[in-house]
Amino acid sequence: MANPPRKTLGLPPKVAGDEALTNTGRRPVRGGAPRRKSVVEAAVSAVPPPRQSQQKPRGTPSRAPVVARGPTSTRPTTAPVVNVPQSGVRISKLMAERGLCSRREADVFIERGCVFVDGQRVMELGTRVDPTARITLSREAQASQQRQMTILLHKPVGYVSGQPEPGFIPAVTLVLPDAQYATPGTPPFHPAHLKGLAPAGRLDIDSTGLLVLTQDGRVARQLIGEDSTVDKEYLVRVEGRLDAKGLALLNHGLSLDDRQLKPAKVEWLNEDQLRFVLREGRKRQIRRMCELVGLSVVGLKRVRIGGVKLGDLPLGQWRFLREDEHF
Repeated sequence: MANPPRKTLGLPPKVAGDEALTNTGRRPVRGGAPRRKSVVEAAVSAVPPPRQSQQKPRGTPSRAPVVARGPTSTRPTTAPVVNVPQSGVRISKLMAERGLCSRREADVFIERGCVFVDGQRVMELGTRVDPTARITLSREAQASQQRQMTILLHKPVGYVSGQPEPGFIPAVTLVLPDAQYATPGTPPFHPAHLKGLAPAGRLDIDSTGLLVLTQDGRVARQLIGEDSTVDKEYLVRVEGRLDAKGLALLNHGLSLDDRQLKPAKVEWLNEDQLRFVLREGRKRQIRRMCELVGLSVVGLKRVRIGGVKLGDLPLGQWRFLREDEHF
């Protein structure tokens, strides 16, 4: 006698997230609970019980919300922020203003679940928070920032600091193993140090001196952000005559491109050399300032940025920013 045909169960197709573990460490029960629409909905309300039963059987594991992970994120231990206010400040902007990271880095950290607002994880780009909210980064994000390097280069004449036009050589090409000015305790060069390395400020092709290249968005914002207060010191060799009125104008009173310049500190070092201390960096600013008072610049060297000095770094060589150095 032939066996009766077996009944097959109409299992729903496998969807992304079916393999997530519950809070009990077991796999969730398939079927029953309707599939959530988003991470936020899953965090706001618990998954409802199956419609077939008014009471959840004892011992049935509850289904945990599935949290989207970036390629290097770890399993979250804190629920994401669930109420995204329509008012407030975008969290990426607030993080940049506080010096936690750059806006671009903030978006990456948010997507990876590495940002916490008042102890709750945020994973939605564009989230707005109260301006006074407490924002912290995960250990993973902090470790990533510690691996970002800042390089000090003694740029020679003939190299451009930023993106070059055809026929010009960028200063970053000088960052080579053989050109490292190594000091005790500094790490050796690794090709990974060139990834994302960008100049934090300009230095003209016909100028020499200290140029900062960094992978760290915090350093870039500190040096070239709109609200930067870091001063820069230059030694400028000039030709021409300068009276007391002209020197006063160099300190304060000149305008470039119909915009008044911020107050500067300019003084004579010897009969043909001036010392400039500026807190802004307009294009070819010092040369244009000197032209306005009848001087011609024949040599310009930047010797300090904030609390970091060029020192005895040889021309054409570079070194890492030390942990005890701060701009």
